[in-house]
Amino acid sequence: MGDFDTGLWSHPRLVAALADEDWGAVFRTYRRLTGTSQMRLGVRVGLVQPDVSEIERGRRRVTSVEVRQRIVTGLGIPAERLPNAGPRAVSLPVPGLAFAGTAPDEDLLDRVTNAVDGSHRVDGATLDWLDRLLAEHRRAEDFIGSRPLVEVMGQQLRTVVNLYASARGPLEQRVVRLASEHAQFLVWMAQDQGQSAAALAWYDRSHEWALEAGDANMAATTLSMKAHMAWSGGRGRRCARLAEAARWSAPDTSLGVQGMAAQMQARGHALSRVPEEAHRLLDEAQDLITRAAQHPEDEPPWMYFYDETWFTLQRGMAAMHLGEWAAATRHITTGLHALPANYRRDSAWYLSCLAHAHAEAGEAEQALIAALTSVPDAADIGRPHAWNELHTTAAVLLRRKAPQGRRLADELRAHD
Repeated sequence: MGDFDTGLWSHPRLVAALADEDWGAVFRTYRRLTGTSQMRLGVRVGLVQPDVSEIERGRRRVTSVEVRQRIVTGLGIPAERLPNAGPRAVSLPVPGLAFAGTAPDEDLLDRVTNAVDGSHRVDGATLDWLDRLLAEHRRAEDFIGSRPLVEVMGQQLRTVVNLYASARGPLEQRVVRLASEHAQFLVWMAQDQGQSAAALAWYDRSHEWALEAGDANMAATTLSMKAHMAWSGGRGRRCARLAEAARWSAPDTSLGVQGMAAQMQARGHALSRVPEEAHRLLDEAQDLITRAAQHPEDEPPWMYFYDETWFTLQRGMAAMHLGEWAAATRHITTGLHALPANYRRDSAWYLSCLAHAHAEAGEAEQALIAALTSVPDAADIGRPHAWNELHTTAAVLLRRKAPQGRRLADELRAHD
């Protein structure tokens, strides 16, 4: 999670600061030991520089569980260094990252433990907790990337599958649905790492379980994600067909899920250079998203990221495929300004796309600024996609004989 060995957290000053949960002292000592700037520290923990400064000076206290977890995750603080990290905190029956606020109380811990070891049947409270745990890992992946989570999520899926034998009645369907959601998350992580064969295998498993559970939203989502995979491979027509299939094969899905499929279909047409269909479907997707935002409670939990900001970024992607560079830079810039700081991986990706769009528009200096901003996180958690896009940007600049191309190529080489 962090760039430094966990031995850093054995430093006496950091040990004392963590014991007191003195986050200002943690920030000051961490920066002094590592040479990290306040701005770079802010990027790591998902805070803007003024907030980092306020915490360092003791003018702002960290009272939010979410902010505390961002600091712990972003800096790679070992769980055993945190207060109250005794045996109970590291002996949960389900593997996962340590999230503040998700540890079960004594009664729930007994329920989960007994369900996992097979001594008692699974109950609704245990499945509710597993739902929350999965949601926390989804959000953690936005910030730390997929690599630290693949093994953990594979183990969680095995735990969920093993619960099926002890489930009865409606709980059987819930277990299958939960297994489908875990498989869908594994799909995303495999695709994020460019592991196409693994992603396809998990797509099929997730889709099959979604159908078994009667979960139309997940069944449609897996087809939309399969369309995304076709788009990633440059197969525009297949992308559009799969996204269209997501819509007609599961017509009773939420408005957000329908909107996701519509924008994916639009991106397929954009990739195939069919602008009329692309723009028509983007307008249709915009309408679906606007209506979905009026009733967020109707959307499935994995659609937490899907909003106007995300859609604006997708419009920028479609504009890039159509060679509409001014529109692409406008949409992506607007989306990036509104993107929350905890979407660290997405920020790296869209910054790399913005750099590419500026380069194609002949705006070499703007391309270099966006690219250099993206490089640290693209190198850390954005491989292969953001990293490859930055190399494409460098190639465009070099082809245009812009000196910024050599500067970017040198920076990329330094991070290889």
